[in-house]
Amino acid sequence: MQTPDRLPLADPLGEALHALHMDGAFYCRSELTAPWGMELMAMDGYLWFHVVTAGRARLEAPGGEPVELGPGDLALVPHGHGHVLRSDPGAPAPGILSLDRTLLTPRYELLRHGGDGAPTTMVCAAVRFDHPAARSLVALLPPTLVVPAARGLDNALTDGTVRLIAAEARNLRPGGEAVITRLADVLVIQAIRAWLEDDPSARRGWLGALRDPQVGAALALIHRDAARDWTVAALAREVAMSRSAFAARFTDLVGEPAMQYVTRWRMQVATEALRAGETTVGELAARLGYRSEAAFARAFKRVVGTPPGAVRRQALQLPA
Repeated sequence: MQTPDRLPLADPLGEALHALHMDGAFYCRSELTAPWGMELMAMDGYLWFHVVTAGRARLEAPGGEPVELGPGDLALVPHGHGHVLRSDPGAPAPGILSLDRTLLTPRYELLRHGGDGAPTTMVCAAVRFDHPAARSLVALLPPTLVVPAARGLDNALTDGTVRLIAAEARNLRPGGEAVITRLADVLVIQAIRAWLEDDPSARRGWLGALRDPQVGAALALIHRDAARDWTVAALAREVAMSRSAFAARFTDLVGEPAMQYVTRWRMQVATEALRAGETTVGELAARLGYRSEAAFARAFKRVVGTPPGAVRRQALQLPA
């Protein structure tokens, strides 16, 4: 039987998508009647997620033209930028925090807002990703990503997922927030898959490297086992290439040498662990294959620009 660290390397890009597990700051069901509008604040490190379950909405976000959303349409604002949702171009859009909202659970709200016109219902969320692979992937997305319900790709699956989210949002039962979170995972993955298939820019850089049979396999090995004592020669052997050919191909596709990528990846893993407050600097150094805490601290400061202890202290001081 295969062990988890020796699974087939057939789909490195799929492994990156598998890491897209979202941790929500909050979820909100909005019951809106025209004219209505709301401004959603910028949240650094978060992805905004909007699903129209009935009616229509206009999305105005930085870096693109306004987009009209209809039932079943899915919109992502991946980089935490502030943006506006409204019923029509002239509708006032006060900040969402100034609107009356009912707190249904610590992270789930019901918002009712607007005039006496046509109704719209939406599910909105601000979510973040903890896994470094997920963060690397989301960082490459465009400023706004919209998947129309009529797109056709996996339409039945997308429509069914939207319907399930709408049903859970209407009658929030015990465990409903967890269900909505899992369904939101699915919808975000579907949106990113649609972008990967449609946008030529998704075939270049790190994403393009993940699609390459040899370099993608090497990236998957690094992501799975960052602590292993990797060398260029060891990675080349794993993917059945000569050392020189592998080194050149890796740098060409990824944009940096293999060992530089290994170190940077380790520091991404370390940063997320330190921010979570789940380990000490010494424990993390051993987990990532460093022979001493001092060697790890030097590498961390060189790559991140801040000592690891400072990152951990800052995280421990933040409110829960």
